[in-house]
Amino acid sequence: MTSAAEQPDPVDFRYDAELAGRIETKWQQRWQENRTFAAPNPVGDLTEVPRGVRAADLEPVYLMDMFPYPSGKGLHVGHPLGYLAVDVYARFNRMLGKNVMHSLGYDAFGLPAEQYAVQTGQHPRVTTEENIANMRRQLRRLGLGHDDARTFATTDPEFVKWTQWIFLQIFDSWYDPEARDGQGGARPISELVAQFEAGRDTGTGSPWSELDAAAREAVLQQHRLAYISEAPVNWCPGLGTVLANEEVTAEGRSERGNFPVYTRRLKQWNMRITAYADRLADDLDTVEWPAAVKHMQRHWIGRSTGAVLAFDGPGGLPLEVYTTRPDTLFGATSLVLSPEHPLVDAVTAESYAADVPESWRGGAATPAEAVAAYQQRAARLTPVERQESREKSGVFTGTSVTNPATGESMPVFVADYVLMGYGTGAVMGVPAEDQRDWDFARAFGLPYIRTVQPAEGHDEDSAYTGEGAKINSRNAEIDLDGSSVDEAKDRMLAWLEGKGLARATTQYRLRDWLFSRQRYWGEPFPIVYDEAGTPIALPADQLPVDLPEVPDFSPRTFDADDLDSEPEPPLGRNADWVNVTLDLGDGPKVYRRETNTMPNWAGSSWYQLRYADPHNAEKLVDPANEAYWLGPDAPGESGGVDLYVGGVEHAVLHLLYARFWHKVLFDLGHVSSFEPFHRLINQGYIQAYAFTDERGAYVPAEEVEERVEGSESTFWYEGKQVSREYGKMGKSLKNMVTPDQMYAEYGADTFRVYEMSMGPLEQSRAWETRAVSGAQRFLQRVWRLVVDEATGASRVTEEPADDATRAVLHRTIAGVREDMEHLRFNTAIAKLIVLTNHLTKVGVAPREVIEPLTVMLAPLAPHLGEEIWELLGHTGTITYVPFPVHDERYLVPDTVTCVVQVKGKVRERLEVAPDIAADELEALALASKGAQRSLNGARVRKVIVRAPKLVNIVPDA
Repeated sequence: MTSAAEQPDPVDFRYDAELAGRIETKWQQRWQENRTFAAPNPVGDLTEVPRGVRAADLEPVYLMDMFPYPSGKGLHVGHPLGYLAVDVYARFNRMLGKNVMHSLGYDAFGLPAEQYAVQTGQHPRVTTEENIANMRRQLRRLGLGHDDARTFATTDPEFVKWTQWIFLQIFDSWYDPEARDGQGGARPISELVAQFEAGRDTGTGSPWSELDAAAREAVLQQHRLAYISEAPVNWCPGLGTVLANEEVTAEGRSERGNFPVYTRRLKQWNMRITAYADRLADDLDTVEWPAAVKHMQRHWIGRSTGAVLAFDGPGGLPLEVYTTRPDTLFGATSLVLSPEHPLVDAVTAESYAADVPESWRGGAATPAEAVAAYQQRAARLTPVERQESREKSGVFTGTSVTNPATGESMPVFVADYVLMGYGTGAVMGVPAEDQRDWDFARAFGLPYIRTVQPAEGHDEDSAYTGEGAKINSRNAEIDLDGSSVDEAKDRMLAWLEGKGLARATTQYRLRDWLFSRQRYWGEPFPIVYDEAGTPIALPADQLPVDLPEVPDFSPRTFDADDLDSEPEPPLGRNADWVNVTLDLGDGPKVYRRETNTMPNWAGSSWYQLRYADPHNAEKLVDPANEAYWLGPDAPGESGGVDLYVGGVEHAVLHLLYARFWHKVLFDLGHVSSFEPFHRLINQGYIQAYAFTDERGAYVPAEEVEERVEGSESTFWYEGKQVSREYGKMGKSLKNMVTPDQMYAEYGADTFRVYEMSMGPLEQSRAWETRAVSGAQRFLQRVWRLVVDEATGASRVTEEPADDATRAVLHRTIAGVREDMEHLRFNTAIAKLIVLTNHLTKVGVAPREVIEPLTVMLAPLAPHLGEEIWELLGHTGTITYVPFPVHDERYLVPDTVTCVVQVKGKVRERLEVAPDIAADELEALALASKGAQRSLNGARVRKVIVRAPKLVNIVPDA
């Protein structure tokens, strides 16, 4: 046994925040100097690591966090939850002998830095780099075991180069439905050109050989996976930019500045993600993702099988309607077009008949005036507003069509509850079977005809959308009455197809990805335009295209109501950059650069590949490194990152875009995996109480006093009672707690253990600073098992442990290993507390128990684990020490069932040892799944323990 005088780097002897801070900064420095967490690659500059292992000899495990945006506000205690969980899991897997790649980059392009630049004139890069430095400091102090050689920011020129390179691969590709043995996939655009040269129809009426360069590009634009088109966008003249949907309020105004937002058709870059709709939906079956996220993605894709019905419009003009319920045609009493429908003008009559109700005319004298005014009003609303409003509006076009099933006339309206983004932009109004159609029919006095027998007790003053027998659904040629809905759909479609009035089709809610932003702080497009306005891809050797210096970082703004205004992005202000002389194969010519920038989704759509080969200047990723880290384990498997952890708020857009880019790269042969992320976990949120005074103003949460009288709690600030609310944590709510505060008051290891002990990773939980001390007391007990606080001498003995202690140890090893494997860190901590309490109770610290306890604790409290490991006489890092293996002889099967109640109701049953101590049983009960689920983040007022058979938990009211 080593004496106190021989201990390396002795420290003061009570484990408090000051001692924890010294221990933590010591080991963080040592980890950095020794590159402790470096993971070797099969090839390239990262093949060699200080510990001398080779990638080929180790099983790879690739772990990823959704990387952060470097905000100027820094982190609060809720942000690191996912980072901590992945770090604990990474450290555990290193102890299993695996080659763990875990690093962290920064999603550094974004609007906040640009807004700050507009306000202050400071370049966004300066602000971004300052924020990254601060966030790196906060995360380093947390003790995260990242491989620093693999970190990057999306603003790094080398990263921008490959983002632009991927864009060019997509631009120079088309979706060939015959590729991949008929499964469909991206192919180089040169193959399509070869088909046109061989005689494929160009769709222009002229052969390829007779088209000039501009006309040929116009043909290719109809096929390219990245293309330019006029698209409906949220245009905000007051800000001078197009806004994403999430940047528009429910009132149809800009989130920033509260300016009106209009729907305009503007020329924008798009990604043809719709070509991948089926694969994006079907391949969800190949990944291990939460069912809720899969559901959200499938809902966003919105695949439905139905029929396109053609109604005869004026002069035989076909008005096509998509419906999933052709059987309801007998109940259709109107035809409704979106205000943006391209045929609105064609179907609008010159005048209204004398008997047209005033409520149909929109207060206008003619249909043209009514429609034009209505289109302008609709342009001010967001798609969400248009669909969610129960107050239906619209105007009559003055035209009617005939219902082919009933022979009745159907008026044609324009109404904003119909969107161009789904189906054909036109619907047949079936009031009795669709609530939105019902609301519209009620507003305009249209009749309704039920075609499905409602269930008994159905409110007659509402649509019926359930199952039932068909009624009122027959004519001289077809009789659907009495049949089921499914049977009726098939028979009606067959009848309509036989008459040439319909065709079966599959439609999608998914729209192509709008890829242009009128901003400065984003990736420039690697595109120039010739004198004819034809887009031309820059060669790869001219990448990256860097952002120019500009005199003003903000786009040109206009009068808030100037609907005729056009975007003028900040990049357009540098004429020397915009107008550039290049030799692209035809001699030097003057070209015009694209002045839009890419959206902030671009970098996060491929960053999983950069971690695998972060310094490769010649290839996006070396095939050997990609196959090692992301390749499928067996034929037919998706491959991808082994575990990806992040918030559920990215369930649709980021994940959908990343999957799309990854699949294009797979089709083109650049990667071997066809999904970017094989397993996904969404961590819960850390929420907190906030307090408001009588004015509704927030007061500092840490200064609020709780007063308890009987079972009632009240809350007071500066002598006045305040109201408590529960929700998110943030600066504006004055309830923000930062990691820096936790480091100063408790130390990083205590903070880590507290966050991991709060509940299952996927569940949200309530932050309570006062409860952090419980995690600190646990670590202090571990420390006191090893170190005499009075003298600093070691308390570890070489004497063997007794059988009772060995039984507790090996039950703990078995349980903690299983919990770690399944990321149940809260229950792992509960088991370690049980073992620690047992050792404290018996008053001995045998090395044969302390060493495995230290190894099991190290993933959760790595600094303390390293320090104790060194105090035990070991010279190397604990990082790669094998995780303990239990001895089956000590796993005694004799147990009793303990009932865990919350508010008197049974929520869990635990199998425990008959002689389990009350405090040990309490810890297990509080950590159990049933208790955590029932508590749902609520604080615990008291716990009643009747060991070994009952625990009753009383939550805070």
